[in-house]
Amino acid sequence: METETLVSVLGILKEALREDPLPLVAERVRTDRDPYRVLIATLLSLRTKDEVSGEAAERLFSLASTPAAMVRLPEETIARTIYPVGFYRNKARTILGVSRELLEHHDSRVPSSLEGLLALKGVGRKTANLVVTLAFGKDGICVDIHVHRISNRFGYVSTKTPNETEEALRRKLPRPFWASYNTLLVAFGRTLCRPVSPLCSRCPVRTCCERKGVTVSR
Repeated sequence: METETLVSVLGILKEALREDPLPLVAERVRTDRDPYRVLIATLLSLRTKDEVSGEAAERLFSLASTPAAMVRLPEETIARTIYPVGFYRNKARTILGVSRELLEHHDSRVPSSLEGLLALKGVGRKTANLVVTLAFGKDGICVDIHVHRISNRFGYVSTKTPNETEEALRRKLPRPFWASYNTLLVAFGRTLCRPVSPLCSRCPVRTCCERKGVTVSR
């Protein structure tokens, strides 16, 4: 798939998915762009369904919504509050560690750069890119399993890992589409372009897709 075609595809998807719910963190920033809460909500959302992590975030923020307030909570309290998000004990430890680091070394402020966020222990590229784009409105490409899978399925990139996909997209995808790329493809991946047996018969961009790696579809 060439870039010109991909840009057309993104326009079609934006219109087709207009009524679909946004991914958790993208939905949150409609009313709350606080970088700390965006960061914590993103950490909670990893490998967890949105409805579960969204409720967990609200419970946690009712107890603490700043680094200073968070570090006053015992790790066990955080873990109990965010349960049943995936890996809730590890996430409680990460949230406490990140909050302490922000408080002690960043004057309680979340770094606005990709490099600064990645320096925080427990913050990976997916989380850092999402915070950079959604909380700070800067250029970034958040690549999760949906973005990685669909970008390869389209035939726009040919990569083996999400990190390779991010590098390839940074080289090929025009910057104006970086921030919205994740939001569109995550919604698309959850509803139609699923990992196994995608719903190609209902896909609004099926005539453009190269369907790389698709052996069974509906």
